[in-house]
Amino acid sequence: MASLSVNQTTTFRWSFEEDVLHCAAAGFPAISVWRQKLSDFGVAKAAELLRQHGVKAQALFWAGGFTGSDGRSYRESVDDGIEAVRSAAAIGAGTVIVCSGARGGHTMNHARRLLLSALEEILVEADPLAIDLALEPMHPGCAADWTFVTALDQAIEIVDAVSSPRLKLVFDTYHLGSTPGVVERIPQVADRIALVQLGDMRLPPVGEQNRCRLGEGVLPLREIAAALKSAGYDGYYDIELLGEELEGHAYASLLSHSRQWFEENVAG
Repeated sequence: MASLSVNQTTTFRWSFEEDVLHCAAAGFPAISVWRQKLSDFGVAKAAELLRQHGVKAQALFWAGGFTGSDGRSYRESVDDGIEAVRSAAAIGAGTVIVCSGARGGHTMNHARRLLLSALEEILVEADPLAIDLALEPMHPGCAADWTFVTALDQAIEIVDAVSSPRLKLVFDTYHLGSTPGVVERIPQVADRIALVQLGDMRLPPVGEQNRCRLGEGVLPLREIAAALKSAGYDGYYDIELLGEELEGHAYASLLSHSRQWFEENVAG
C-alpha cells in the first residue's frame, strides 16, 4: 500500500529533531532526509531518534554533481555519493536521490558519460547494502544549476543504459507533471520508479522552483496518482513543497492539507 512521507525541504526551517518529533506527533510514517540536516544533527543520533519515535527514513537526498558544476572534482563527487549510500544504510533509508550536476562546459555526450561512470561506481557500494539510487530529472525551467537530465525519456534512457535493478528514477510531479502525454506514459515506466514526489505549480518555473499547495495548481495530479495506482506503484509519495508562494504557510497547516489531499486522491 502506498505511504506518505515528508520531505525535509518542505519544513526548511525545522531542525532534524523537530522534523522527526512533529511528524511522529502528526502520524506521518516516514520522512525523506536532507543530508544538510542529517550532517548538522549527526548520523548516529539521527538513527536513534528515528528508531525511538517510529519514523522511517525512506530516502536520503542528494548525491551528485558529477559534472563538476558545483566546484568539486569527479572523484570528490563520487566519493561523496558513496558516503551518501553509507549514511542511508546507517539510518535505514532504502533510496539515495541523485542529481547529475549541470552540463556546464561539457558536451552533452561527455556529461552523460560522467554520469554513467559515477552511477556505476556508486552502485558497487549500494548493491550489497540493498540501497537504490534514484535519478531525478528536473523541469528545464529550474534545472540549470542542478542537472542536465530534464526529461522523462532522457532519465529512462540513462537508467536503461546502466542496466542495474538498483538504479531507478524519481518521479516528481512538479518536474514531470507538465510533460505532454505523461499520464499515458506511466504504465510504461512505473516499474522504474523508486519514489514519487508530490508538488504542484500555477506557472512553469523560471530559474527557481515555486510550488503551490497540492491540488491548487494546473498539474494533473489526480490523473497521475490514478495512473500510478493502476500501474501497481505502491511506494512512497513524498510531500515536497517549497518556493516563494508557500513561505507564508505554517508547516503544520501545509502538512495537514497535503495529507488530506493524499487521503482523498491516492489512498482512498
